[in-house]
Amino acid sequence: MTTHYTAPLADIRFCLYDLLDVEKLFAKLPGCEGLTRDTIDAVLDEAAKFSQTVLAPLNETGDRQGCTFDKSSGEVKTPEGFKHAYDQYVEAGWAGLTAPEAFGGQGLPETVGAPVKEMIDSANLAWGTYPLLSHGATEALRVHGEDWQKEAFLKRIVSGEWTGTMCLTEPHCGSDLGLLKTRAEPNEDGSHAISGTKIFITAGEHDFTGNIVHLVLARLPDAPKGVKGISLFIVPKFKVGKDGRQGERNAVRCGAIEHKMGLKGSATCVMNFDGAQGWLIGEPNRGLNAMFTMMNTARLAVGLQGLALSERAYQNALSYARERLQMRALSGAKFPDKPADPLIVHGDVRRMLLTQKVLIEGGRALGLYAATLVDIQHRSQDAEEVKRAEALVSFLTPIIKAMLTENANECTSLALQVYGGHGYIAEQGMEQYLRDARITTIYEGTTQIQALDLLGRKIMQQRGEGLQLFLERLGAFCARHVENESLKGFISKLSALAKEWGDATQAIGMRAVSNADEVGAAAFDYLMYSGYVALAYAWARSVAAAEASPHPEGFKQAKRLTARFYFDRILPRTRTHLAAMQAGGDSVFALPDALFG
Repeated sequence: MTTHYTAPLADIRFCLYDLLDVEKLFAKLPGCEGLTRDTIDAVLDEAAKFSQTVLAPLNETGDRQGCTFDKSSGEVKTPEGFKHAYDQYVEAGWAGLTAPEAFGGQGLPETVGAPVKEMIDSANLAWGTYPLLSHGATEALRVHGEDWQKEAFLKRIVSGEWTGTMCLTEPHCGSDLGLLKTRAEPNEDGSHAISGTKIFITAGEHDFTGNIVHLVLARLPDAPKGVKGISLFIVPKFKVGKDGRQGERNAVRCGAIEHKMGLKGSATCVMNFDGAQGWLIGEPNRGLNAMFTMMNTARLAVGLQGLALSERAYQNALSYARERLQMRALSGAKFPDKPADPLIVHGDVRRMLLTQKVLIEGGRALGLYAATLVDIQHRSQDAEEVKRAEALVSFLTPIIKAMLTENANECTSLALQVYGGHGYIAEQGMEQYLRDARITTIYEGTTQIQALDLLGRKIMQQRGEGLQLFLERLGAFCARHVENESLKGFISKLSALAKEWGDATQAIGMRAVSNADEVGAAAFDYLMYSGYVALAYAWARSVAAAEASPHPEGFKQAKRLTARFYFDRILPRTRTHLAAMQAGGDSVFALPDALFG
């Protein structure tokens, strides 16, 4: 049985036009002034059509077939239909949707690209991983590349003729890039010979394109130890000279593909570099700067992956709950003409469905809000506005990446649970979403890395600049709507949480002065607490936007009542996380290592 997918265009449009007022935003951003609602709607409609009719039917095929690896040639064959879908994707111009026009892209804002990505990933996440890192490579080359590199590599990635990868992880080092060993030896022609092994490389080898551009972290011979001695190099599958001409096969080869829990249609590769020709991108020993340009883009994108999986799983769970007849409602038969009532009448099934609904719609609102900030950061000519947007994006990125992916694990699990035993059976298609979702909390920085980034870097090292800006916006919203009857009960809770958030942050900071381990002990709970408060803010804003919109009363009521469920049943999770933070790190570190058993 194949699961279905229908693009949630109504809620996407609500977020764009009513909640975020993108028409007003785009009117003042250079390069977006002529972008009308008609144009945006046309893009969304076409993306929905492509996702529903081309990609969604390949989702089950990709999971069942997976990728195949030829050891003799080192080549990877993707599942049936994947390459043809990519050809259609490129032909329709999707590859360069948000890339600058100067490099052959369409120059559309990220706020339009984000919902397109969500739809693609809902339809077929495994397929969506192939163009994913091309976007990150585009950003890295655009910001850090030399002119000839932009001409030779960037334009071909933007067109979709080539794809990009991000080669960071090595067998002995996961998130600790200071342990990286891949070497870069200078060549006489100005290039470098790259030698080493990288693992977990998404789309490191495939049959979509004639060349693959790897962005590889490596060390120069005189590089200092640790993360301060890492440089970034462009290493194509086929050599490319400064004249842009593609030459002979480079000394980079896929050594194996991983056999994974999920995303079986996505090639996760071991890549071996044996003196491969590479070109330095950016300054020597400054590779992490360029890498984080890619990484931050990828982290927001992975958050959208989590949202996308949650959406598709929820749609199918909701359909099943409406159709599957099981027992009678506790308060009496709701459908007396049928032998039993549908699942949706039962309280705990409704709890599971509503939990998914609030996490999805709140997550979409928060994710698209971040996309507007990215557009302001990249396009605004107001230096102060750019600075504020940059600080807010930096602050929200770990929250969005972690929350939307942790929520994906919860939502896909709940969706499977709605099906009961049938959800555990592969033929129903639901267990794939749970398997696929599991990686999203791991790759592009685990939830734990996001937690340390948020509390250790964005709060402690950067003195909470992004948090203060976010709290200011939250506070201003509460002040504007304190008399708003539709937000009764929401504003008082939000205002109290804003103060509590600041107090909890200060308390952790005080403890960390005498013991830095307090940061690690509190980081996960701090991240989750922050995420639930951010989602509460997104929900309150959504209710206010719905009430002020021309939508019918039924739409407004749905937003209002769904938000009430969030504030009543999900937001109290902050109490547990706050209590854990307040307990301090003593119990975390008290047990000697040897006594773990």
